[in-house]
Amino acid sequence: MDQACPIRDVLDRIGDQWSLLVLATLAPGVKRFSQIEREIGDVSKQMLSKTLRRLEQDGFVAREVHAEVPPRVEYRLTPLGHSFLEPMRGLIRWAEANQGAILAARGRAATA
Repeated sequence: MDQACPIRDVLDRIGDQWSLLVLATLAPGVKRFSQIEREIGDVSKQMLSKTLRRLEQDGFVAREVHAEVPPRVEYRLTPLGHSFLEPMRGLIRWAEANQGAILAARGRAATA
């Protein structure tokens, strides 16, 4: 796999519609799939499962299966996931502070 552009490689994975929401939801601690789904709200089970799997493959999230009946599966951030929280929070703060200006620019562009 060509790793010539680390920015593109990483942002392709964490910059999708759901990854940041999943990481933010897991920031306080360990959660089960249904808790994550409930807190995010409008994500399908299939998309949440795919997002968690990709975040696990990339080392942001750890999945633990408990041998119970029925099986209990919990998700948590790994050290890598925790290390991303501060940059992610900075991006969230920037987006919240600048959303109005971005929407205004889009409005101007749409009428031009």
